[in-house]
Amino acid sequence: MPAQQSDKENEPQRAGIKRSADYDSALVLPPKKRLTDPIVHIGRHFGRTVSAVVNVKSLISKGIAREVRLLKEEMVLTDLALQEQQEHKVFSLLVEAVPDLLDRMEESHEAGIHLCAMLQKGIDNARSDDTKGLKGPIVDWITKPGESYSPPLFRHSKVERGFNHHLTGRLLCPAAWNWDDPKISAGLRSGEIHFSGEQWPKFLYEDCRYIEEEPWKNLFRGHLLVKAYKHIFTSPSSVLYSEPKSTRSGNASIHGMTEVMLASIAYVATQVRFSLSSQSTFIRSNCVTDTEHFYNTCMDLFLDPRERAETNDLLLWWNRKIFPTTISARMPIPTDTPLARIRAKRDAMEAAAAEAATAAATNTDVDGAGAAGTSVPNGSQDAANPHVNNA
Repeated sequence: MPAQQSDKENEPQRAGIKRSADYDSALVLPPKKRLTDPIVHIGRHFGRTVSAVVNVKSLISKGIAREVRLLKEEMVLTDLALQEQQEHKVFSLLVEAVPDLLDRMEESHEAGIHLCAMLQKGIDNARSDDTKGLKGPIVDWITKPGESYSPPLFRHSKVERGFNHHLTGRLLCPAAWNWDDPKISAGLRSGEIHFSGEQWPKFLYEDCRYIEEEPWKNLFRGHLLVKAYKHIFTSPSSVLYSEPKSTRSGNASIHGMTEVMLASIAYVATQVRFSLSSQSTFIRSNCVTDTEHFYNTCMDLFLDPRERAETNDLLLWWNRKIFPTTISARMPIPTDTPLARIRAKRDAMEAAAAEAATAAATNTDVDGAGAAGTSVPNGSQDAANPHVNNA
């Protein structure tokens, strides 16, 4: 990663912007772009793929304290409560992302404060940019071109969204509830019926199909999630086209991301949930949207070791959607293809050559041992036939 980078990710290029007359002269240089601390870029990716609602200063201070106790063997990680173990895992991933983190924190109090501030800035800025970026496109994804809606949905306004509109209301309605029941839809609209973060919305499910007896089926496979994921991580153009049309690198490419991470699915789900809501400001602790609690309940499921088979299957499904090239490279080659036959023949030739070399080495050792057994050293011959003095 370069020492400093521009803080622009996944932004469409602007065309037709009139150049200010002040800079038309060849003698006057335009102002330089402000370069961003690379730690901010690490924070952006960390928030999207590891933990979106973390307090960096608290995470680092508690993480270092735990690490000291672990190094002194005052405790083992399994002594901690499950939530603390998960928090320490997040801290460990942050240390991987910033290898000199501990050195920076020890350098000085000011250096530590700066590091925490830059990481937090990256996390917060990425979340804010993605919130703004999805605000308009989400309307395009849930409406049909040329069709009128009453009330209308606007790309740059959120007042009419949430439970105020039948389209967004149906998508946000808790999966186990029936939006077509007037009591439920009216109660949600008026606020008489309150829903919390663990009551997951229908849009999380493929085709909004929630099966009570099989709650994992279709979960986190909704088409809005896939569109939003591509918009944030690959490029806005990749939502409509199989190959991105933008000349800018997407966030995944910038950060060397080649596979989907569970936390990134929870992050995108949280962003889509907010985009569909009528709330205008993304506040983690908002009691209406219960945003942070929603994100945490998604992560609780993903981090539950008992759900590993399901989460592995989910990741495979997502990687086929987002990073099909990476998945193809890992898939075994069918045995009836020319490439498979070439490799099989090469393997057989190399195995035969190795076997022949081993046999030749064995024969050489045997021949050498036999030759040594038939020859008698001079000293031995003298011992076997001692000189007899006839005198």
